[in-house]
Amino acid sequence: MNNAKATTLGIQHLLAMYAGAILVPLIIGGELGFDSTQMTYLVAIDIMMCGIATLLQVMRGKMFGIGLPVVLGCTFTAVFPIIAIGSDKGIGAIYGAVITSGIIVVLISGFFGKLVKFFPPVVTGSVVTIIGISLIPVAVNNMGGGQGAPDFGSASNIALAMITLVIILVIYRFATGFTRAISILLGLVVATIIAAFMGKVDFSPVTDASWFHMVQPFYFGTPTFDLGAIITMTLVAMVSLVESSGVYFALGDITKQKLDSKDLARGYRSEGLASIVGGIFNAFPYTTFSQNVGLLKMTGVKERKVIFITGAMLVTLGFLPKVAALTTIIPTAVLGGAMLAMFGMVVTQGITMLAPEISLSPENAMVAAISVGLGAGVVFVPNIFAVLPESVSILTSNGIVCGSLTAIVLNIVFNMIGPKRVDPMHAETVEVK
Repeated sequence: MNNAKATTLGIQHLLAMYAGAILVPLIIGGELGFDSTQMTYLVAIDIMMCGIATLLQVMRGKMFGIGLPVVLGCTFTAVFPIIAIGSDKGIGAIYGAVITSGIIVVLISGFFGKLVKFFPPVVTGSVVTIIGISLIPVAVNNMGGGQGAPDFGSASNIALAMITLVIILVIYRFATGFTRAISILLGLVVATIIAAFMGKVDFSPVTDASWFHMVQPFYFGTPTFDLGAIITMTLVAMVSLVESSGVYFALGDITKQKLDSKDLARGYRSEGLASIVGGIFNAFPYTTFSQNVGLLKMTGVKERKVIFITGAMLVTLGFLPKVAALTTIIPTAVLGGAMLAMFGMVVTQGITMLAPEISLSPENAMVAAISVGLGAGVVFVPNIFAVLPESVSILTSNGIVCGSLTAIVLNIVFNMIGPKRVDPMHAETVEVK
């Protein structure tokens, strides 16, 4: 393949993941009260780290890199936990937890395959569903202009949010192929242009931003290490590894490569290393982006060279603050409209994972019901277990942790111990593996 064609395909992959990549820092920075300069840096470093994480994974070394044409970005499953940790424990606790969870992933990468049995679809689906539900209020608040905004809930904000959503839906309904794949990105761009004509776009962050900057470690402060935050981010990392495993096998099938345990270990190790580097440079944990797998299938081009180019372009963009600043001028209401679509998809992703498991057995239905109900309940009523000792509240004060641990324990109780059971709905013997 010539360089011109490879570069064109690399740009396509960049555009396919760009909306997901920039929304994460925009959401987190907005919720934590970052100013325009901090937001610009956060977006820039996140884009750069997406590129570094991608390059670490696309290569095939002795210890790192699964060697598949995979693009990495920050998982949306990390968004709510990061916001919760930052709001409660401070910025330093976020990065201490990200770095530590990355170290844990590197250490367990060799035998994570043995731990996967504790994260079947009924567990990971429950966790993803809880996270999706917990993100919806963030989207709705932003649709109104952002919690605490003087014009919160104004007609102009609601109109912009709905315009964004309608644009995304129209493109998704009538477009095909690559255009459909970037419907979120196109919706953000078109709605921001409309918002500019309404006088709701402030271009000063772009004019104030420099053309080039050097990234620096611990830009937002040195990490601190809080046990509850570390447990939260480690659980998020485990769920991400399970999701990544599915992407690895899908890509292995597409590229006709048979993956073994050593390949998977290198892939897990690269994700852990990406999280460590991300935490040092005050970015985020990184995982595989499934939307790029769809683009790979659509184009039929499976060469790693294309993804190397995508990764290199992402790293280059990370050194260009003006490009990052362009994303920070998107009005909050426009972001809210796009978030509703994306976070709603997180919920449906969790439901999709749960649906076949629930139909498989009533035990799985109970596991999902209790874990999702309890996890979401703690998200919305965080002080419900405040009377418990502090050593226990580490596990009960966070909805993600509470729901995840509940799902893991109930899955063990119902599906991993005890004798064979007869499923009354299917009238057949069910043996849990």
